[in-house]
Order: sequence, then structure tokens, then C-alpha cells
Amino acid sequence: MTHWLLDGPQTTCHPGARLADLLKEGKKYIVPGVFLPVVSRLAKLKGFEVQYISGAAFSASNALPDLGVFTLDELTSHVRSVYRASEALLIVDVDTGFGEAINVLRTVREMEEAGAAAIQIEDQQMPKKCGHLEGKELVPVEDMVNKIKAAVRAREHLLIIARTDARGVAGMDEAVRRARAYADAGADIIFPEALTSLDEFRYFSQQIRDKKVFLLANMTEFGKTPVIPAEEFFKAGYSLVIYPVTLLRLCLKAVEQALDILMREGTQQSLIDKMMTRKELYEIIEYDRFKEWDRSMSFK
Repeated sequence: MTHWLLDGPQTTCHPGARLADLLKEGKKYIVPGVFLPVVSRLAKLKGFEVQYISGAAFSASNALPDLGVFTLDELTSHVRSVYRASEALLIVDVDTGFGEAINVLRTVREMEEAGAAAIQIEDQQMPKKCGHLEGKELVPVEDMVNKIKAAVRAREHLLIIARTDARGVAGMDEAVRRARAYADAGADIIFPEALTSLDEFRYFSQQIRDKKVFLLANMTEFGKTPVIPAEEFFKAGYSLVIYPVTLLRLCLKAVEQALDILMREGTQQSLIDKMMTRKELYEIIEYDRFKEWDRSMSFK
């Protein structure tokens, strides 16, 4: 695997164009949520070409609630760092687009420049909420359509994902109606949030099949969607299945348990066999390649 500092960019094809080509070829993807550059790099090494940057995970990693309170500049900097670490095909959650249609223009340009392959815009009112919580409110469908049109007009290669939260607010029929409108506005991928069964995912897919858009399913934990294997989503017509907060939740639980043990036992001895070794970590970040590059610059 290459490193952006040592090798420079490895492709002249924009990530959005690459993702579009792969989806058109019929490829299906399990998409882990990555919340740190090193996590993205490890995921890429494990074979996850397409990855997800979740607004919820980004917020939580900054000790903030998922209410859309981070800024575009903060997210852009994060996306740039993650992309440089792995050159993965990144789907980035931009919540409601950081404003109205005119603001979406800048969001698209910043995300495309940072290396995102796709952005996800949702049809909630601000302050937005986690899609699996109660109390969400929707913007008028016309407002979301305008955002999608602005995004399509502004992008060069970036794919546009339209997420609708209508299922939990106004019912499945409204979710389908909005999805069809968003597809007509130019969205490349439709994301129905918080469906409650595999049958609902199948029904939704059938209702917009004629629109010829790709579909994304959210397989988050502790929400309204039961645990469904990715293969079942693929059979139902979905090309992408995201696991937005899975890795963050696992990481934080492991850290919590380690802190308890360290406080109780005063030593990390019982934790060592659960750790990634120094050698394994150095292999991920290519420590030896950096040392070799530094030696090659020495003229002593």
C-alpha cells in the first residue's frame, strides 16, 4: 500500500468517477464507518475499498452530539486527512449540506477537493437528529430538491446521495414520494433512513426501481432497523450497506474496559494480549519505509 507523503497521489481519476464506474459494473459493497485516518488505512488494508465518514461518529469523536454542530471546515480537514491516509472511496455524511442551496455549492466544492467520492445530504430540518431517534422534522420536499440540484450543478465527479428521513416522520409512502423526487432532481444514490424490516427495504427498492438510481442501506446498531446481513440487502437491490458507528462503538467500549482495568489493577499486564503490537502498528503506518526514506536523504 502506498503512502501519500512518500509516493504522492496514485491515481488521476477522481474518487467519484471511480465509484460511479464500479457501481455501474454492478459491484456491491460492505462499507465500514471510519473515524480516524489510521482506521481508514487499516480498513483499506483489510480490503474495504469503499468507506463511510459518519456525521454521528465524527461528532462523537469530538465529544459532540449528533445535532449538526460541527463546521464545514472541520469536516473538510478531517476528510482530507482520512483520504490521504488510505485513498479509499469515501462516502461523507454532510448532514443537511451546511445550509441552503447556495451553501451546498461550497460544500460540494470543498468535499470534492478534499477527496470525497460521494456526499450524503438529508432532508431534515436543523438542528438535525440521528435518523433513528424520535422528534425529527422534515424540510419541504422542494427545499431538498433545490439542494440536490445545486449539488449536481456544482460537482464535477462527486456522487450525490439523497437521504430521506420521511419513513419515521410521515410514513413509507412519503419516503417513496420524496425518493422519487430526489432521483428526478439528479441524485445518484438514494438512502432511505430508519426502515424497520427487510420487507420495508424490499418494498422501497421496488417502488423506485424505474428511477435507475443506486440504493444505500444503513445497518447501524441500536436503532429502528433490525440486524440484517449485507447479502440480504444486496438481494433486495441495494448496492451499498453502511456500518456508520460500528468501529467507533467497539473502540470506545474497549477503551472503557481498559480504563477500568488500569484504575483497578494499576497495570496494563492483563490487557497486553488484547493490544495491537508495536510491530503491527508500525506495519500499518509504514514506519520502516519512512525510516528508509530518511536514511536515503542522509549525506553524512
